Amino acid sequence: MTDTSPPARILVVDDDPTVAEVVAGYLLRAGYLVDRAADGRAALERAARGRPDLVVLDLMLPELDGLEVCRRLRAGGGGPAVVMLTAKGEEAERILGLELGADDYVTKPFSPRELVLRIQAVLRRHTAPVPGAGSGLVLVGDLRLDRQARRAFRGERELTLTQREFDLLMFFAQHPGQAFGREELMRQVWGWDFGDLSTVTVHVRRLREKVEDDPAAPKLVSTVWGVGYRFDPVAAASAAVTANGGAA
Repeated sequence: MTDTSPPARILVVDDDPTVAEVVAGYLLRAGYLVDRAADGRAALERAARGRPDLVVLDLMLPELDGLEVCRRLRAGGGGPAVVMLTAKGEEAERILGLELGADDYVTKPFSPRELVLRIQAVLRRHTAPVPGAGSGLVLVGDLRLDRQARRAFRGERELTLTQREFDLLMFFAQHPGQAFGREELMRQVWGWDFGDLSTVTVHVRRLREKVEDDPAAPKLVSTVWGVGYRFDPVAAASAAVTANGGAA
């Protein structure tokens, strides 16, 4: 069957005209619609006007830096996918960008072909349906996850999750009591066969801040030393009962 969906729209944001031109050229040849911006304010204006599916975003920009642009693009957990371009020595900025909701990053100098492949992978994750059948609802403990609406609740409280955080929580909820390493989570949740394992660490920490009663002493997403992480709604529920002085 022929794919009749329209090509994805990509905004390339870089103040280096050579880098922007090369990246835009590769993306055009890959079949994407491409727009360009050379500074942070122009990037936000073009994103608001053109509603891109993905933004290739350099961190070092005039007017507004890439981190602030990323924060504004992903405010409220929505907005386009974001792939950051970072220099080798910008590890702290890279981690902060992931915390702000960026989907991936590529370190300069980079292969344009690799960048296109990473963009394709991010776009697939953004458009692919979440695995699972039935009503689309996953109920575990006091969590309720709606696949189709991509909404999550703990009790009556709606959780404000980024797309990547939602995917991680959905995966955990579908595999309660199982321990997973960071490499395995990276591969099974986001389809990456390579990448910085700190991506997983950052998103587990962010998820804990939103789902745990006490993120400093997590019960729902616990650390399994030497392995990785385990989702344990039974332990979290038992801890909540104990904290409240026993079951009603």
